[in-house]
Amino acid sequence: MCLLLGATGVGKSLLVKRLQKLSSQHGKGDLGDPPPTRPTVGTDLTDLMAHRRITIRELGGCMGPIWPSYYGNCRCLLFVVDASNPTQLSASCVQLLGLLSAEPLAGAAVLLLFNKTDLPCYMTVEEMKSLIRLPDIIACAKQNITVVEVSARTGTGLTGVLRWLQDTHRTSR
Repeated sequence: MCLLLGATGVGKSLLVKRLQKLSSQHGKGDLGDPPPTRPTVGTDLTDLMAHRRITIRELGGCMGPIWPSYYGNCRCLLFVVDASNPTQLSASCVQLLGLLSAEPLAGAAVLLLFNKTDLPCYMTVEEMKSLIRLPDIIACAKQNITVVEVSARTGTGLTGVLRWLQDTHRTSR
C-alpha cells in the first residue's frame, strides 16, 4: 500500500489520475488534457499497473487528524506540496514532520513531490528546501526521502514518479 498525502488543494487527485493513465500507457505517450477533479472527501483507492499492481490510497487533506489510522500497511508515502503556495509551505512542513516521526511509517520510503511547477509563481526546489530546512529534515529522518519537482497538470516529472513507485514496490516485497 502506498499512501498519497498532502494538504487540501495541492493536486493529489489529479496526480493519481495522471499516474494511472501513464501506467496504463506503460510510461509513454501523451497524457492529453487534464481530467476534471474534485476535492477528495474521505479516501480513494487507485490501482496502478506497473510490472505489478501498486495500490495508492489517497486521503483527503481535511482528514489530516485521522491519517494515522491508515499508516499500518504503508510501504511507501507520496507527500505532495503545492510549490506555488508559499503561505501553505509551513503547514505542509509540520504535516511532513508529523509523518516522518510516526513509528508505523519508520520503514516507509518517502517521495516528496513539489507540485504545480507549471505555474508562474512557483518556488524552486532550492527555495523550498531552504525555507523548510529540508537537508536537516532528511538528516534526522529514519526514512529514505526522495524529492522531485512535478506538474500533475502538464505531466512533467510523472514518469520519474512512476519509476520510483516501481522501484520502491519491487524492493519492498
